[in-house]
Amino acid sequence: MAGITTVSLLVVVFVGTVVGAIAGMFLGNSIPPDALLAVLAGLAGTVAGAVARNVLVDQGIAVGEYESALPLPILIYAAVASFIGSLAGLEVALLVGEAFPVWIGALAGLLSSILTGLLVIAYHHMPPR
Repeated sequence: MAGITTVSLLVVVFVGTVVGAIAGMFLGNSIPPDALLAVLAGLAGTVAGAVARNVLVDQGIAVGEYESALPLPILIYAAVASFIGSLAGLEVALLVGEAFPVWIGALAGLLSSILTGLLVIAYHHMPPR
């Protein structure tokens, strides 16, 4: 189960980072590189990662013993995690000195996807008896 869950979470992180970078690249032409750009790119990355994961689960790929599509409350919590991860991605980009829209979007998508992945792990973790 651990290997299959890892594949599922790697898909979420990879898709979230790529979509966040693409969203940052396209939105960077019309929005200044600040918190709004980071939140929009991180939210796009998180939603795309969650959709990719749910598509894999629905098709039976990367499905473990306890894998299932995420319920609506978990997706709402993922939006909150996306907001926090996006702002953290903006701060990391500013600290490193790479305040380009692509980097802000990629870091926002990456950190949002990581937080969403931790949320999915916490949701699927079976408590000890």
